[in-house]
Parts: sequence; C-alpha cells; structure tokens
Amino acid sequence: MNILGISGALRKASTNTGLLRAMKEMAPAKVTVEVATLHGIPLFNEDDEAATGKPQAVRDLDARIRAADGIVIACPEYNFSIPGVLKNATDWLSRGGSPFRWKRVGIVGAGGGQFVGTARAQYHLRQNLQALQAITMPRPEVFVNHNEQKFDAAGNLTDDETRHHLAKWFESFLEWVEKKP
Repeated sequence: MNILGISGALRKASTNTGLLRAMKEMAPAKVTVEVATLHGIPLFNEDDEAATGKPQAVRDLDARIRAADGIVIACPEYNFSIPGVLKNATDWLSRGGSPFRWKRVGIVGAGGGQFVGTARAQYHLRQNLQALQAITMPRPEVFVNHNEQKFDAAGNLTDDETRHHLAKWFESFLEWVEKKP
C-alpha cells in the first residue's frame, strides 16, 4: 500500500511534517509512506494558468496523489484556519480535474495550543476536501497540542503517549483505506 503524506507547513522543523515522519517510521512492512511538502508551488493565478498551464510542482504533486492508495494531510492551524500554502495547493490541484476525487484522505495536526490543537483548521480542511470530492476519514481524529512538550527542536515527535495515539490512528487509517467501507 502506498500512502502519501502531505505537510501543510513549510517550516524546516515543522511538527506537522514530524507527524508524517513518525508515521513513516511506524509503517508496517507492506506500507510505504512518502512525505511531500508544498515548497515551490506559486500563488494560484488564473491568468498565469491560462498563459503557462499548471506549474511543474503542481503537476508533480498531482501525479503523486493519483498514484497513492491513501493520503494523509498534516495540517497546522493559522488564525483558526488552514495555512494559506495548503489552501493555495488545493486550489491549484482542483484545476482540470481533482486528483483527490474518491481518494481516501486522513487528517492529522499538531499545534502549540493548550486545548484543541489544530481542530478548527482540520474542520476547515474537511470542507475544502469535500469540494475536491475526497473521502475523508471521519474518526478517529488526531489533534496534538503543546508542541513544545512533544517535539524536539528539529520537529521530531518525542512524546510516547502522542506516538501511541498516532500509531492507533494510523492503524485505523490503513484499515480504512484497505477495506474501503
């Protein structure tokens, strides 16, 4: 099974990218996890699209999504919503037929907040993915809070309890992708 993890953050030490790296480490032998970032995707501009088509970075991400059996998006929360770079990427990817159409997508997120982690952003992303015809896993959910206590300075997950919760989520996600209930 091929899983594509997309990080909604650009930071080098992103804790959301760290969640995807942790999933890659815990993946069973039959599962590969590739991690993609949104670096190199320009701001969506319909005039640019008309003049030159989709940028290569968007075409590459589109192809990786289409080739994957399932997608995991690690979504930070910026001002109670999804990061602009992630929304921009989904806008580009919606052009000319969405690669997310009928794809199984799971959402996780890590944030610095005390209570809800990235819950608000994840719910906004669910709305966005519905427009792209993705099939988003309803439960369980992962809302990691207190990043400063659960990740090291490089963005690597260090908290055993969070790792355990993430492993249970990932196991549920893989079963959901495989069985397609």
